Amino acid sequence: MRATPLTIGRTFGVAFDDGDDFLPQLGAFCAEYGIRSAYIPMFLGGFHAVQLVGTCDPIDDPSAPVWAATEYTTLEALGSGTIAWDEESNVLAPHIHVAVGLKGQAAEGRTSHLLGGRVQFISELFVVEVVDPLMTRPRLGRHKVPTLQFSELSAPAAIQ
Repeated sequence: MRATPLTIGRTFGVAFDDGDDFLPQLGAFCAEYGIRSAYIPMFLGGFHAVQLVGTCDPIDDPSAPVWAATEYTTLEALGSGTIAWDEESNVLAPHIHVAVGLKGQAAEGRTSHLLGGRVQFISELFVVEVVDPLMTRPRLGRHKVPTLQFSELSAPAAIQ
């Protein structure tokens, strides 16, 4: 287990519009405001379509991660996640999970890791910046899973 105190920076309310591509828009927002580490305590909204981690095929190794994608359309979603920095690829590495209800199937639900989605009507979220430590997401372990890590805390200011 890893744990560390977080120094919180700015908090943003963000509203995506109908047709927005969720993850690229989140990346654009983070680039505009210089965010490399943050958490999303919640978001809610609708999606025309989402891609979630999942498969209908038998899983050969239940202890290995599933990388396959499934796609669903016309749904409502609740989610949360973290935003970290992938130092190896020099890109933003969000890790977001959602619970979605399929509107055309009596709101039947699915829950998984969000791989992508196109907003329907609106998606509202809060982004809380973490200014220290830098959260990174290197690929670790036998399966090379992107894993949240914390950089060293900044040195405390000298006491005068």
